[in-house]
Amino acid sequence: MPVDGIIPGAGRGARGAGRGARGAGGQSRVGASTPVRRADAGYRHHADDIPQTARNQASRPRAAVRGTITDVTSSGLTHACARCGAPVPLDVGLCERCNPLGLRDVSSSQVHGIAIAGVIAFIVVMAIVGRFLLNGIGPFTATVAEVAPDGAALAITLTVTNEGSSAGQTTCHVTDPMARSSGMGGFLLSPKVEAGGTITFTQTVKGLGSAVRPLEVDCAAP
Repeated sequence: MPVDGIIPGAGRGARGAGRGARGAGGQSRVGASTPVRRADAGYRHHADDIPQTARNQASRPRAAVRGTITDVTSSGLTHACARCGAPVPLDVGLCERCNPLGLRDVSSSQVHGIAIAGVIAFIVVMAIVGRFLLNGIGPFTATVAEVAPDGAALAITLTVTNEGSSAGQTTCHVTDPMARSSGMGGFLLSPKVEAGGTITFTQTVKGLGSAVRPLEVDCAAP
């Protein structure tokens, strides 16, 4: 029912106008006071958002992958041809030029094995031959016959006897018995001594200084 002095609809119009004015003038206030959500705020992942099946799969340990390499030549690995040195695959011993008919040849591992076996056999043979050649040489006994100054060194004369059944040489180590811990000493290589023979020789030693004093000598057998 209309009330005296009040125009119907006027209040609604005023309220609408007020809302329009607040909407027009309130943009700056909304922009200044209302926080703006980041565009990626809704894409943050939480543990609760991940399905249980996916979490179970992620927690399971990964199984080791096992396999067998059947073709090592596919990687391009080569070695030298056994005859001419040209590059050939690892499972081939001779190149096409050295083996034009494609006959079966030895592999690189077999070639290397033969070479190593040959070196080992040579070392063994040389050791046996050396043992026979040195057999019967020594032992040697020696004494210091004379010590004389020779400038900044000493001239040492030794008398060496070969008590073995074969002629040979020996290396004698001369030291100062009063200064063993000092490391001072000298080595003298004897001339050839016949089996059962005795020789006397003199050599100059610089590792003992020039002071004349009693010395000791020890000669080793080969």
